[in-house]
Amino acid sequence: MAGSLVGFLPFNFTPAKTFIGDTGSNFLGYSLSIISILGVAKTYTIAVIVLPLIVLGLPIFDTIWAIIRRLIKGKSIKAIFKADKGHLHHRIVARGFSQKQAVLILYGISATFGIFAVILIDSGIWKALSFLLMVIVALGLGYKNFKAEKGSANQRYECTQCKYIYNPKFGNEKAGIKPGTSFEDLPEDWVCPVCGEGKDMFEIHQ
Repeated sequence: MAGSLVGFLPFNFTPAKTFIGDTGSNFLGYSLSIISILGVAKTYTIAVIVLPLIVLGLPIFDTIWAIIRRLIKGKSIKAIFKADKGHLHHRIVARGFSQKQAVLILYGISATFGIFAVILIDSGIWKALSFLLMVIVALGLGYKNFKAEKGSANQRYECTQCKYIYNPKFGNEKAGIKPGTSFEDLPEDWVCPVCGEGKDMFEIHQ
């Protein structure tokens, strides 16, 4: 399974050429849940529950928060099944990161959770917390430098599909976007005027 996923990821990396689909993701989730239980079954009972939750913390948290967010916003069970732009990767892109950067950030978060779980079961809570603290400090310093580098309101964004470039200096008058409107301030339902793709298909133009 690990080999299959390693072979699949290069073709799924943005811009994706292939997708795992619902059947593939459901099978993968089922397999990971069983492997997680079997892999720690001979350790403490609490580890059987906690460690898989830590390793799979990113998708679990994103799913739970999506359910809560949609329930609060839609005020009905049906709202849970309505797509929105509130997922973690959408929020990362909205912060000014490109799609590729957002993917790498999510890779890093998942890897951090996995390493934290390994250190926790192998070396104890204090070493695991020390590792987590170092990661948080590194992320804080890195994000500070990123904001200083990418903080310009005139940063242009390029559509990964048709290569249209949104320039805040000119805006998008046909869509009612006034000149001087930064990409972050565009409405969530704004789409590329050339190919119709959403904001999540844009990345910072180098």
